[in-house]
Amino acid sequence: MPFEFATAARIIFGAGTAEQLPELASGLGCRPLLVVGANPARHSQRIDSLARSDLACTVVSVAGEPSIATIEAARAEVRRSRCDMVVAIGGGSVIDSGKALAALIPNPGEALDYLEVIGAGEKLTVPPLPVIALPTTAGTGAEVTKNAVLGSPEHGVKVSLRDNRMLPDIALVDPLLTHSLPPAATASTGMDALTQLLEPFVSHLANPLTDALCAAGLRRAGRSLRRVLAEPNDADARADMALASLLGGLALANAKLGAVHGFAGVLGGLTGAPHGTICAALLPGVMQANMTVLTERAADSSALEKYERAARLLLDSHDATAQDALGWINETSRLFDLPRLGELGFAKADFADIVAKSQDSSSMQGNPIRLDARELAAILAAAL
Repeated sequence: MPFEFATAARIIFGAGTAEQLPELASGLGCRPLLVVGANPARHSQRIDSLARSDLACTVVSVAGEPSIATIEAARAEVRRSRCDMVVAIGGGSVIDSGKALAALIPNPGEALDYLEVIGAGEKLTVPPLPVIALPTTAGTGAEVTKNAVLGSPEHGVKVSLRDNRMLPDIALVDPLLTHSLPPAATASTGMDALTQLLEPFVSHLANPLTDALCAAGLRRAGRSLRRVLAEPNDADARADMALASLLGGLALANAKLGAVHGFAGVLGGLTGAPHGTICAALLPGVMQANMTVLTERAADSSALEKYERAARLLLDSHDATAQDALGWINETSRLFDLPRLGELGFAKADFADIVAKSQDSSSMQGNPIRLDARELAAILAAAL
C-alpha cells in the first residue's frame, strides 16, 4: 500500500553521543537558543562546551509543561537575541518548547494563528529555525516528531502546533542523559513510551515501516520497562528504553496515536498530572474497549491480530495473548504506584465535557476504530 514516512534529518543514538553537540551545532548556526528545564545549572557542561566552540547561548528555562502564554513570553524575550538555531535539552516538554519557539520566532502573528482545534490552524509561512533535540527522558519521542504540544488553561486542553518542517534537524539521543531521571519520572515516561509503541502499532494508519519500528520497541519495553525502575543504573535497560522512546516517536509521527492520547491532551489540560501517568491510567481501558468494539463491528480488522502480536512481543512468549498483555500492563502500573484518574481529581460528572473535547483531537483520529460517546465514557469510568 502507498505510504509516506518523515522524520528528523539525522538521528544519532548511543552512549556518549551528547559530546558531539558543539560540532553538530556549529554546522547549523552561530547563535544558539538553548532551551532547558527548570534548572539551567544542570546543563552548565553543555553550555560551556558550546561557548568553547564560539557558540554563545541565549538560555530559556521552561518549568513544567509549556503553555501558549509561556511560549509567547519566551518568544518575545529572545527575538532580540537574533538566534539562528535552537538546541533543546530535556524531556518532552522542553523539546516541544524548543520546537515551538523554532517555529514561531521567524513567523508573524500569534501562536493561536497556527494551533490546531482552538486556533486558526494556519500553515507556517516561514520555515522554522534549525533544531537539535537532546532528550533526557525516555518516553515522548519528541526528538523525532513534527509537532509541539502546548497547554491552554483557558480552554482546558493541550493542543498541537504542527508542521512537517518542525521535525528536528538532528535528534541526538544519548541514553546516559536519562540515568539521573528520578523514579517517578522514570515510571511515568516509561508508560508513555509503551503507549506510544502500542497505539501506532494498532492504528488504522499504520504502515510496514511503523509496524517494524513498533515491534522492535515493544520487545525492548517488555524486557526493560520494569527493570529500569528496579535498577536505575542498568545501562542496558536505560538504552533499551531510550531506543523504545525513539522508535515510538518515529512511529507516531507517521501513523498517529489513538484514544489514549486523544483523551490525554484534554485530561492533561485540566490537571498538572504527568502525561505518562494519565496514559498509564487510560491504556488498559482503551485497549479492552478497542478489542471489544473491533470484535463486534470490524472482526476482520488487522488491529485485532496486532494486539495479539504485541502481547507476544511485550511478554517475549509465543503463547501470550492480548489479555495477558492487559494483565501485565495493569500490574506494571501497580508496581510503579501510578494513580488512577479518580486520584487525580476526576469524577463521572466530568465525563461528558471530556468526551466532547476529546472527540475532536488529532490523536483520536488514529484509533483503529471510531468509538462513540458511550464507549469513550466507559473508558474513563474504567480508569477512575
